[in-house]
Amino acid sequence: MTSTTLFYIIIGIIIVNFIIDKVLGTLNAKHFNDALPPELQDVYDEDEYKKSQAYKATNHRFSNITSTFSLVLTLAFFLLDGFEYVDDIARSYSSNHIVIALIFFGIIMFASDIITTPFAYYKTFVIEEKFGFNKTTIKTFILDKIKGWFMLAIIGGGILALIIWFYEATGNHFWLYAWILVTAFSVFMNMFYSKLIVPLFNKQTPLEEGELRNKIADYAKTVGFKLNKIFVIDGSKRSTKANAYFSGFGSEKRVTLYDTLIKDLDDEEIVAVLAHEVGHYKRKHIIFNLFASILLTGLTLYILSLFISNPLLSNALGVSIPSFHIGLIAFGLLYSPISEITGLIMNVMSRKFEYQADNYAKDTYANEPLITSLKKLSKNSLSNLTPHPAYVFMHYSHPTLLQRIKNLRS
Repeated sequence: MTSTTLFYIIIGIIIVNFIIDKVLGTLNAKHFNDALPPELQDVYDEDEYKKSQAYKATNHRFSNITSTFSLVLTLAFFLLDGFEYVDDIARSYSSNHIVIALIFFGIIMFASDIITTPFAYYKTFVIEEKFGFNKTTIKTFILDKIKGWFMLAIIGGGILALIIWFYEATGNHFWLYAWILVTAFSVFMNMFYSKLIVPLFNKQTPLEEGELRNKIADYAKTVGFKLNKIFVIDGSKRSTKANAYFSGFGSEKRVTLYDTLIKDLDDEEIVAVLAHEVGHYKRKHIIFNLFASILLTGLTLYILSLFISNPLLSNALGVSIPSFHIGLIAFGLLYSPISEITGLIMNVMSRKFEYQADNYAKDTYANEPLITSLKKLSKNSLSNLTPHPAYVFMHYSHPTLLQRIKNLRS
């Protein structure tokens, strides 16, 4: 195989991914105005449903614009030998392979983020604002960007530097050391993400003593679940949309409730949502997802080690001097179809886990409070209640609201 053939394969993968995404999006959009099934008739009144339809249509059009822009920009970058141009810039500053890679990715990531920032701004301050969701200030938007850049530079840059160092020190056996590094980092982040990273962006406070905390404690006691760490996060700082999540394990396990969730739901509904989250823990879903992610990472790194030394990867992107960082990009693009397949499998498992967590909440608490909470959360986020089945299969990590309600009432 020649580098030219490989180049066209990469271009083909990018275009085919775009076409599939557009076809699925179009199929999904055709269902935006479907009549609601009987089980969901009480989610929206007529005006609210029209608003949700307008929100879905607006986001669909915006997604088409941004993805088309991204495709055109990506293809132009490929055809105009953008990778070689950036690589030459990086090499002009250093001869050290690690430094070159860090400069190269720094330029790519920073330029990409700057170019897409106007779209992110429009999404936040025009679309989300128009439909009453946005609570983000310009200051918060800018600070989030800066903090994100620093975290990417420190954490992402540090991991990349170590992986390249492993490669230079051990050759194609680098994948094993890189796997150990990524595994250690993944476990650490699962344990301490809420404790170390979340506070950089949001304020977390322990749930205050009172009726809600007592109800949560009473429920946790009935299922033998020790839950001392219940936190409230200021999600309303950025959006009116609500959420709750479970993180960590062992002594670091905690439940985090968005303040918007506490505002939107009554106590019984909040306990039902927590029962669902406890179900994920009791059914070992968190551990399964962590191990599945670790195994997939190991497989990916092993396959990478088989090809990374081949100069065809770098040459396919128009770069004459073979390097780890250019080969990494080419490999990532070529590997994307496999990533799509593994992503689909993980989505299937995730939807299965959601049913199991719902069933746990139904069996250990009650089904109706969970049903009403799901309806309220869908209403308050103007969710699409009639998605196309193909779109659900490809993109949804959760079953649809209708599927969850039918399961909870079965």
